[in-house]
Amino acid sequence: MNVLFLSPGFPAEMTHFTEGLAAVGARVYGVGEQPAATLPERCRHALAAYLQVGSIMDERRCVDEIVAEARDKGVRFDRVETLWEPLVMLAARLREALEVPGMNVPQALPFRDKEAMKQVLDAAGIRTPRHARCNTPEECRAAAERIGYPLIVKPIAGAGSADTHRVDDAADLERVINLTTHVPEVSVEEYIDGEEYTFDTVCANGEVLYFNMSWYRPRPLLQRTLQWVSPQTVALRDLDAPHLAEGRKMGFAVLQALGFRDGYTHMEWFRKPDGEAVFGEIGARPPGARSVDIMNFAVDGDLFRGWASAICHGHMGDTLGPHGLQRRYNCAIVFKRAVGEGRIQRIDGLASLLQRYGPHVASVELLPVGAHRRNWKQTLLSDGHLIVRHPDLEACLTIADAVGTDVQLYAG
Repeated sequence: MNVLFLSPGFPAEMTHFTEGLAAVGARVYGVGEQPAATLPERCRHALAAYLQVGSIMDERRCVDEIVAEARDKGVRFDRVETLWEPLVMLAARLREALEVPGMNVPQALPFRDKEAMKQVLDAAGIRTPRHARCNTPEECRAAAERIGYPLIVKPIAGAGSADTHRVDDAADLERVINLTTHVPEVSVEEYIDGEEYTFDTVCANGEVLYFNMSWYRPRPLLQRTLQWVSPQTVALRDLDAPHLAEGRKMGFAVLQALGFRDGYTHMEWFRKPDGEAVFGEIGARPPGARSVDIMNFAVDGDLFRGWASAICHGHMGDTLGPHGLQRRYNCAIVFKRAVGEGRIQRIDGLASLLQRYGPHVASVELLPVGAHRRNWKQTLLSDGHLIVRHPDLEACLTIADAVGTDVQLYAG
């Protein structure tokens, strides 16, 4: 099977998916902006061929270049795949141009346009926040008047919580309008007060082969606002827990309404204090910020290769390891942010934490002493992370909270 995989070396986790495709027998043809020599070595070894394009964000030019290269080389592709959200529409255009099965442009559009997405789900009777598409400050003000405060303002074609703002009153709206002048189109939405969860799937032929539900602690808007927070994402073991039932039901309904068939999806949803589940958004991609890693640690499996097997063969085979679909652990990733600016000077509390909880710490990846700390506002990955797991949820949360409070990086 010949698979055209867009951006196999970026973001960093794409190397794992590239390797997964090769491991299940696919011939992987990569396309990206970076020179082949700068791809991670493991990525290069997994590729059968690689085409460097001028700008992968220039969809029309990319389609022309890739189609011409395929014809010149006499290569026929069986799949066109991307797991990086900005390239979802390019992948759809390439499928149409190369006559390859998979999501076409009309099917892909709701996964990139948050307003089109919510209109489809509104028509299916799925509870979404009240919402409006806005292109001008005047439209934002009119939408705010209709929907009422508090509000959320975020990009129509955004990813994650970047450029997402809570708005509490008219004066606050003016502040946010000024902060988002670089965003061409925004969604103005009802603010939903509640806990925030995910519903993540691997699908093949319209069937959900595997699903995961994670819990954000605290909710992403606070993670992006408060520097002292050590953000957590917790992959939950007991997906039959009563408080998850409505979100799980909604997740399957959303996939059906959008007609999704093959690959990864990442949905976010809210659970209000009264138990109501409210849709947030969905992408045709895996969850980011190392979430596939915690999904793997939760089952002792390989969901990089699992996705590849689903795409290429319609099943996941043995990629979930010896325990199959059995979720053995709750698994949390905790991101750390250094105190101070400049280079990492020291790391306190790690040795003590490992002494107390070592068997339950699955991974430690912190910036080393001497490395320059990252800008926490630009990356959730911040200055590194720890991954912890435990069969009991309360025990897992206790360990994750200890990582948040007891381990500290200092920069200067």
